[in-house]
Amino acid sequence: MKICVIGTGYVGLVAGTCLAEMGNDVICVDNDIEKLNKLEQGIIPIYEPGLEELIKANVVEGRLAFTSDITSAIQKSLVCFIAVGTPQSDDGSADLQYVEKVAESIGQALNGYKVIVDKSTVPVGTADRVSEIIKKYTDHDFDVVSNPEFLKQGAAVEDFLKPDRVVIGSNSQRATEIMQELYSPFLRTGNPVIIMDVKSAEMTKYAANSFLAVKISYANEIANICEAVGADAEMVRIGMCSDKRIGSQFLFPGLGYGGSCFPKDVKALLKTAQDNGCGHQIISSADEVNKMQRIIFLNKILRRFGQNLSGKTFAIWGLAFKPKTNDMRMSPAITIINALLELGAKVQAYDPKAYEMAMEMWGSRITYCKNAYEALEDADCMLLLTEWNEFRRPDFDKVKALMKTPVIFDGRNQYEPERMMQRGFEYTCVGKVSKSPVLL
Repeated sequence: MKICVIGTGYVGLVAGTCLAEMGNDVICVDNDIEKLNKLEQGIIPIYEPGLEELIKANVVEGRLAFTSDITSAIQKSLVCFIAVGTPQSDDGSADLQYVEKVAESIGQALNGYKVIVDKSTVPVGTADRVSEIIKKYTDHDFDVVSNPEFLKQGAAVEDFLKPDRVVIGSNSQRATEIMQELYSPFLRTGNPVIIMDVKSAEMTKYAANSFLAVKISYANEIANICEAVGADAEMVRIGMCSDKRIGSQFLFPGLGYGGSCFPKDVKALLKTAQDNGCGHQIISSADEVNKMQRIIFLNKILRRFGQNLSGKTFAIWGLAFKPKTNDMRMSPAITIINALLELGAKVQAYDPKAYEMAMEMWGSRITYCKNAYEALEDADCMLLLTEWNEFRRPDFDKVKALMKTPVIFDGRNQYEPERMMQRGFEYTCVGKVSKSPVLL
């Protein structure tokens, strides 16, 4: 099948590459010429495990191409994916200006029947809006469908190639059959293609992400209560997760959710509820708890070191909002580092992949280290903010020897408090005390 994917951001690049991997002819479109040149050379603007290898292989095989010529790409394709950014507006709503510009380009370029696919995360009613715009410029037949993505950063390639479900919102039998054919190679294990109306598909993405955000905030609120009453949040989590109705995912306490999806999607769903006069107490509370979780962690640090951090050096392990990505959008590290700098602290940071994005954000205001141990040199305190695998089993004797004072604030609960204290560390984490669960 001949496909174009308009937008080579995170979603567009993963989607286009994985569709090419299944034998389709895919043209990825972007207006950033420098970015396109780099992609053609195999230089990838994001870090996502497995993506670079797939891009290079499919470019060599001739199934994947990059261009700035949106008209040609649309005219050569049967299915046109819209995968441009939908940044958050000041009022919390999704900014659809880029989606609308693409819709105009599609309308002006149509040369026959096309399936237009909203792959970007967009509010309910966007497909109708895209259809209205296209109709202003053409008499050709087309259908607009909603096909929300459910990709976890750090596992996006695997998620796309082996999805647990594919949601297709379509009001056209013709478009539905084309989309089912397109996705059939990805679902040979029997996982479902779920067909629904367009508005329900648009709503599904926001509902799913906001529910996961609620789970994370709930886990953090329980962890805070555990600290206050002397319970162990890890034991409580294990007790809860043994209930099949609850499940184990997204119930780990820590610093809250970040990234490009959860914060933006929660805000957008809140705005939709407000605009339609609907209640939104649960979703609103999840958003507030998430913001407060970072402040609670920061306040623990300030209770230990005071409000004046001049002369104090903080080692930061982890800058990305989660491991296996270089994405720092809405990362807890941003809130915490900005506060440390404002209070006069020196910051020495290490992250395996987020160096370039951090440089754009802080420039020379913080020190960027080559490895985790370098960040610890003469540090008064280490803050573990991202749970990269390489941070799980460090040489604690070396850690202690490098630091000025062996103080660790662990925002991701990577270590056992009792063992850390036995090693001579002053150790603080989230909602956890020095006990281990016993499974009988």
